[in-house]
Amino acid sequence: MELKVWVDGVVRVVCGLSLNTSCQDVVIALAQAIGQTGRYLLTLKLRGTERQLIADDCPLQHLAQLGQLAGEVQFTLRRTGPSLSDGPDTQNRERLLPLKLKKQSTGLSWRLL
Repeated sequence: MELKVWVDGVVRVVCGLSLNTSCQDVVIALAQAIGQTGRYLLTLKLRGTERQLIADDCPLQHLAQLGQLAGEVQFTLRRTGPSLSDGPDTQNRERLLPLKLKKQSTGLSWRLL
């Protein structure tokens, strides 16, 4: 399955998702695609209401639960800050930031629409 996500004003498509693919997996794949590590969040917008997803949320499960409204959903990747790996006390802060990205493989791919 695939998921369309707006990144810096451009729609990107993340491919190879399952219903159990987490928000964190999607964020990592997109951050790797744009070549930037850092702190990110994924938001879901529906009819003017926007909600931040947490690392363990599964975007495709949200879409499945929405039924016909799923076509109105817009996912957006937002960079909230730089990687904290360069600063002091990194180990303590990493525990609080489940979407902090490091280079790793997710098995997901992306393409530009």
